[in-house]
Amino acid sequence: MIINRYLIREISKPLATILAVLVTLFASYSAAEFLSDAVNGLLPTNTIGEMIGLKALISLEVLIPVSLYTSIILSFGKLYSDSEFTAMFALRVSPLRVMGSVLTLSGALAVLVALLSLFARPWAYEKLHTISKQAEAFANVDNMQAGTFYIGENGGRVIFLKSRDNAKSAASDVFMQLNYPDKTRILFARHAYQLPRTDDRNSSDIYLKDVHLYDIGRGNNQTDRVVDAQEIVLRPPDPNLEQPGYSSVGAGTETLAFSSALPDIAELQWRLSTPLSTILLGMLAVPLSRIRPRQNRYAKMGTAALVYSCYYLLFTSARTWVQQGVVAAFPGIWWVPALLASIVAAIWVQPNLGFELRRLRVWLNMWRVQWLSGRDEA
Repeated sequence: MIINRYLIREISKPLATILAVLVTLFASYSAAEFLSDAVNGLLPTNTIGEMIGLKALISLEVLIPVSLYTSIILSFGKLYSDSEFTAMFALRVSPLRVMGSVLTLSGALAVLVALLSLFARPWAYEKLHTISKQAEAFANVDNMQAGTFYIGENGGRVIFLKSRDNAKSAASDVFMQLNYPDKTRILFARHAYQLPRTDDRNSSDIYLKDVHLYDIGRGNNQTDRVVDAQEIVLRPPDPNLEQPGYSSVGAGTETLAFSSALPDIAELQWRLSTPLSTILLGMLAVPLSRIRPRQNRYAKMGTAALVYSCYYLLFTSARTWVQQGVVAAFPGIWWVPALLASIVAAIWVQPNLGFELRRLRVWLNMWRVQWLSGRDEA
């Protein structure tokens, strides 16, 4: 038990640091994106903190497994470099016992990842979609820069300002395209500016002067309309009256379980496979961390990063292939964790696999030298 606690503690220390750094970097990247939208008048400033927190919560199902994987490589690399594992093995601490300690921590984190993936992540996505829907109704032309196209969520709104005298002056030659379920509305105004907010809505009305308005119907029974007006007050729609559309990532797990749609199947398989990936990555990190005594503890980081990158690329690609119908619902994305499990099993069943691969490489090099020598003599 002392050794088990020691190994778990050695893994947990870099795990906490790596996870904190990754979450901070991800949150900083999201904050930069949201702050840019807020500065440009596309996002209410009072929603930025909530959106950053939701994004960070969504990212945990990926960041926890990679943090565990990296922390095992680093901590076990240190133990190999300092010859601590050599002393443990001399005291009859078997590799299976070391793996048992890793599985204990990996299993606990897998349960946490399962809860995040099955319940917290869809809730966060649904909340994020609701906030994004509310942001579609938000537009502050006083904060928009001239010469830039501002495109709303899902392309539902496009705004372009040709010129303005200064940051808070009225915008000149303003183009707007607003997409509705039954029509597309295009407006061109000589001048536009924001009116003071008079209620608790996130967005205030926009005053347009010398306006040309074009309504283009979408259906066969819809008629087009052209209107010229001296002035128009454009009131953004109330976001509380419109609910966001259905999305697989925001749907509940019980809803996905009874759905036959390919995007829903891919999303459900993703949620169920993330805990399995957490355990498999923890198991894979143990043999990957093996180095010679007094060798640099970071010697295997390049290989470990390459292996994880290939796995994550296959994992996300498999989900996309299922969503698009390229791969059937079975095997779906399960072949990727199965491939990783096969690699882990092969490494542990055949402990001399690395030696055999090196011997094969030496034999191939010798054969290549003999072939080149024979060709030169000929």
